[in-house]
Amino acid sequence: MSNGFVQRGGWWVVGQFLLLFAIAILGITCRATSKLHLIFLSGMVFLLASAICGVSGALTLGRNLTPFPKPVANAQFVQHGIYALIRHPLYTSVFCAAVGWSLVWQSWPALAVSFVLAIVLDAKARHEELWLRQQFSEYADYERRVRRFIPWIY
Repeated sequence: MSNGFVQRGGWWVVGQFLLLFAIAILGITCRATSKLHLIFLSGMVFLLASAICGVSGALTLGRNLTPFPKPVANAQFVQHGIYALIRHPLYTSVFCAAVGWSLVWQSWPALAVSFVLAIVLDAKARHEELWLRQQFSEYADYERRVRRFIPWIY
């Protein structure tokens, strides 16, 4: 692994994708034999929320989009669009996709790993925010105004 990969937070990305891979496999291999429609529909709602957060987050970031938690040197500070509601819509999207997938398949092992993923994403976001505060002087004020993952809640 190159030093740039590590310096940009590449291991966070590797950990996240390993957990997502585990969730995908567990969803298929450890699924319920008889499914409850309400749980399935709840999963679809999470998948829809994932799509909304993911697409709007990616479009709003534009050229600032990177898989790494450390922003690129010439990045612009984005706080409009969905970023006016939540600081990390792409992480929210990933978590909602994991939960949605788990509920659609009704795989309780996949759902358990989804909550491990949530802990990793929260830690990754906190690490990223250290870099964002260093790069953007106005980020601390933004943190006080806008919640991390769920509008007005968390």
